[in-house]
Amino acid sequence: MNKELATNTTLSHYRIVSKLGAGAMGEVYLAQDTRLDRQVALKILPPEFASDADRMRRFVLEAKSASALNHPNIITIYEVGESDGVHYIATEFIDGTTLGERLADHSLTLSEMLAVAMQIARALQAAHEAGIAHRDIKPGNVMLRRDGYVKLLDFGIAKLTEHVSEATHSEADTKEKLVKTEAGKIIGTTHYMSPEQIRDQMIDARTDIWSLGVVLYEMIAGQKPFPDDTFGDLIAAILRTEPAALSKVAPECPPELERIVAKALKKDRNQRYQLVKDFAADLRSLRRRLAFTAELERTGSVERSDATNATITVETTGADIHTTSSAEYLVNQVRQHKRVVALALIPFLVAAAALLYFAFKPKPAVLTDKDTILLADIENTTGDPVFDGALKQGLAVTLGQSPFLDIFPEARVRQTLQLMQRGPDERVSEAGNPR
Repeated sequence: MNKELATNTTLSHYRIVSKLGAGAMGEVYLAQDTRLDRQVALKILPPEFASDADRMRRFVLEAKSASALNHPNIITIYEVGESDGVHYIATEFIDGTTLGERLADHSLTLSEMLAVAMQIARALQAAHEAGIAHRDIKPGNVMLRRDGYVKLLDFGIAKLTEHVSEATHSEADTKEKLVKTEAGKIIGTTHYMSPEQIRDQMIDARTDIWSLGVVLYEMIAGQKPFPDDTFGDLIAAILRTEPAALSKVAPECPPELERIVAKALKKDRNQRYQLVKDFAADLRSLRRRLAFTAELERTGSVERSDATNATITVETTGADIHTTSSAEYLVNQVRQHKRVVALALIPFLVAAAALLYFAFKPKPAVLTDKDTILLADIENTTGDPVFDGALKQGLAVTLGQSPFLDIFPEARVRQTLQLMQRGPDERVSEAGNPR
């Protein structure tokens, strides 16, 4: 093991500030880049790792490939170097918390969970298209910045797939770009390993899709999908056992989200999402639908509350209580729903103005006491059932108060339409003396 580095120790042009943590891939320190005057995260590689020349050569090659990804959801690798026999990786310093820490305090909302998973998926898509499989997706390798950005960490055990210069654009390409680990070595974190990782089979991008599915399940359920009483139990469960349905362990989980997670956790990788961008697309679509539904419920709740408050005010004002006409009812409803129906009322107002214009404009002939008009049906396009009959009723009441107009009765309209569908004899006998 490395001896812990003291504060102000210098490695190359990096000055150690404090220790941030440690993991299987080495200790991590906050350091100051004295050349560029910026903070960095400095990972010190274990001696057994650095002493293996072939392993170190491949690691440097893979780190170079990861550093070329240049994606907002992937940590930036600045340098892989060595100083006084100590091998290190310098990366950007991320001010935030790990996803594992956020899961421990159960502070993530469903919308935040989906946003985190979507950003991880976007990072993986960039890596996969560059021919890199991460192989160690887990909450500890996901950082949540204070501004909401997600950063995927630790490509230290990432594996270059074949033909790294070619992007993965199809299911066939995904299946061809397989990776074989070193014989007899299982690399990764067991809880998040795919069945093919545990079986030491060739690895491709779909392994990362499985691991992201495990992370998403854990975010939703508050527990990992496979039991881990013993290491053997965990291995057996990943290979043979289906995880408990999310609808049982997290009843608030939307059915569509349960389907998405279940597809990501298919033990047969041919039945999983074949491309991580399809996984991300389903998550994005679900998040939009949930946000839209929540906004509708919020708006409806506010409007119902406003209507209730208005009713209470009328009932408790004592002497101010009076009978409300249909026209006043319409006005009250419009006031309460003015944001929803402002546009819908424009055609209504134009139609009313036109009717009033033609009703009151001077005519060359002598008018009778009252002219009769037919009030057509008004279609309610607001989506609010409170307006199903209110608009037409309000217009009828308003026009009916004119001394020059009569509204043609709806019953008479229906009777006339029925007569028009019959023969001439029937019309005379049944209509009597039509007006």
